Amino acid sequence: MQGQTKRSLTRDWLGTTAIAQRILLELWRRKVSLICWAIFPASILIVNSLILSERSELSTAAAFAQAVPPCLVGTALFFSCLGGSIATIVAEREQRTLKQLLISPLRGASYFMGIFLAYGAIGLGQTLLVYAIAILTGAEFGVEFTGSLPLGLLIISLSMVAYVGTGFCIGAKLARRTEDVNALIAALGVPLLLLSGAFIPIEFFPVALRDLAQFNPIYHMIEALAIAQDSDRGDLAPHLWFLVGFASVMVCVGWLTYRQMLNSERRR
Repeated sequence: MQGQTKRSLTRDWLGTTAIAQRILLELWRRKVSLICWAIFPASILIVNSLILSERSELSTAAAFAQAVPPCLVGTALFFSCLGGSIATIVAEREQRTLKQLLISPLRGASYFMGIFLAYGAIGLGQTLLVYAIAILTGAEFGVEFTGSLPLGLLIISLSMVAYVGTGFCIGAKLARRTEDVNALIAALGVPLLLLSGAFIPIEFFPVALRDLAQFNPIYHMIEALAIAQDSDRGDLAPHLWFLVGFASVMVCVGWLTYRQMLNSERRR
């Protein structure tokens, strides 16, 4: 029994890594997406920091530190992990490679974890890039980053899981063609970004929008990471538990929509 379980786990892990490698190799061959996902967070971080420094009368280093959470979990991971996972599922459908999954021993959990592993690697690269820029800027002005590294990594990981799970739901249910990806992200995602404080600090929102933002998962990602960087900013627990619950729900719903998508492909 133990040997059978071990073989099953080994097979699942090999399937997960194979999916991740295939996605990363395809992105590496095209390179355009990888380059854009590197330029985008760096440019957003710099622009947001300059705006904060000017409008909020913060030092340059403090402005960069404050701009990291909305730049990283609010925008960078949104477009890479959410947009990328939707695009991957749509590409699988258009290229008819989903038919191959139906006759392969690959399980749905392995497929999900493979996509998460691939875009998690990209998200990790974006994280290192954003923090490198912010830390180097802070070091130049004599400011050091404080906070909990494990908590920060946990929040970033939960954000990635939530985005990939949401991408599974949207990609499997709503996106049928490549042209649908940008339209869906614009219609469903951009309003959430605006309401999260990713572009405009939440302090500038009217009271009604602040109350509405409490139901926005991206807002909780940003606030949780900001508090993890600076514990004096508030209580982390409500934001963290919201993220844990949302990520769990998205994984479950993403799994169900994936199974429905495969059943639909099987009937064709």
